[in-house]
Amino acid sequence: MIRYLLDSDCSIYAMLGSHPELRSRLAECEVGEIAISAISYAEIALGGNLGHPPDHKVVEDFVSVVPIIAFDEAAARAYANLPFKRSRFDRLLAAHALSIGATIITNNEADFADVPELKVENWTV
Repeated sequence: MIRYLLDSDCSIYAMLGSHPELRSRLAECEVGEIAISAISYAEIALGGNLGHPPDHKVVEDFVSVVPIIAFDEAAARAYANLPFKRSRFDRLLAAHALSIGATIITNNEADFADVPELKVENWTV
């Protein structure tokens, strides 16, 4: 069962091997507990197309181990009920996490602070 969704920053940190605390916490998780939302994957792919790291091969290696979870109807319905905020990727990710009962792993807790009932953890500290 998926317990954690990595946001795009923490996914990139994991791909690049930065933040030893994050790597340690990820290593403690069971197979199937961690995933990446299709929303975060889209944000990472967009960055890659604009020349930002990591490169395409690193991303594909990462998602061969950490599954991409589809943003579905339940997530779309949850999104429609969230308070408006300019950062739409974060809102979509929050809705996705709420719809599957997952905790978001991020180093930007403030981006999600106004989302009722959302569980957020920072594994980079």
